[in-house]
Amino acid sequence: MKDRVVTLVAFITVALIGTPVPSSAQNLSDSSSAWIPQQLADGQPDIQGMWNNVDASSTPLELPDGFSGPDFTEKDLQAISRSRAEAARLRASQPAEPSVGAYAAYWFDSYWNDPGDGSAPAIIVEPANGQIPDWTAPTHEVLRHTRQHLHDSYEFMESGDRCITRGVLGMMMPTVYNNGTLILQPPGYIVIHSEMIHNARIIPITDLPHLDDQILQWDGDPRGHWEGNTLVVESTNFRAVRSMRGATPGIRSRQTEGQRLVERFTIVDADTLDYSIEVNDPDTYRAPWTADFPFRRDSSYQQYEYACHEGNYSVPNALNGARYQEQSGP
Repeated sequence: MKDRVVTLVAFITVALIGTPVPSSAQNLSDSSSAWIPQQLADGQPDIQGMWNNVDASSTPLELPDGFSGPDFTEKDLQAISRSRAEAARLRASQPAEPSVGAYAAYWFDSYWNDPGDGSAPAIIVEPANGQIPDWTAPTHEVLRHTRQHLHDSYEFMESGDRCITRGVLGMMMPTVYNNGTLILQPPGYIVIHSEMIHNARIIPITDLPHLDDQILQWDGDPRGHWEGNTLVVESTNFRAVRSMRGATPGIRSRQTEGQRLVERFTIVDADTLDYSIEVNDPDTYRAPWTADFPFRRDSSYQQYEYACHEGNYSVPNALNGARYQEQSGP
């Protein structure tokens, strides 16, 4: 316990050292100039604080078939809107599948927040058709096998359901709730803390090479550097995971040791970060793809402890239910 307290105090001390220093360029200059952010003691632009991507939660992940970007006309956007409305009516007309129920509406961010302005037609910006490329044949087989044996063992269950990690995509992409993301900047580092499963990504701002390729991690080995107002984070050295959250809560995918992610956090103004993530995993997807959406500063947001393991009855209940079904017969 003493060691844990000492470690916590040391981290807080380091974080405080990285507090802003006075800068002569802390505000917007004239209207023709880009935003010049405040600088920290180690020279990093200051992006510390609480951020939220809830504005992007009302933007569809993908474009419907038959559209391509990035140049859209108002007619295109209207056609996309009609297509989505028709799909929603079709879903509503279908008989509902039996269900054990879900959370009440007030659990979800959409209950408390108005939709964004809808100016972005989709979160996926590459490839040009605005859709995530298909999985490779081996990935289809891995995911089929995982679904078939889902409750044979905890090992087949998705890593987030097991309270291990939702992966980088699960931490950064918009989801149904808990979209607040805390950014800290102790000297030489960026710390990105997600409320979900209380994941903390500790990213060195350095030109040091990545870890040895034999050292693999659930969320990869990140390295960051600044290109002007843009923080670029490249992550390699991923552990192969057969079932991990994909781009949205409804998609289960996987990651392989060959995965490479490139994230860009671009400071637009004091309260806006443009975020993009390029996913390149040739053993999982037939082509690379890129998502792009904004984070807004949200100082009123408060993260709470996400005691995932303490209340995670899903895994034992699902496995026990499967064993009961096996004993009961068809």
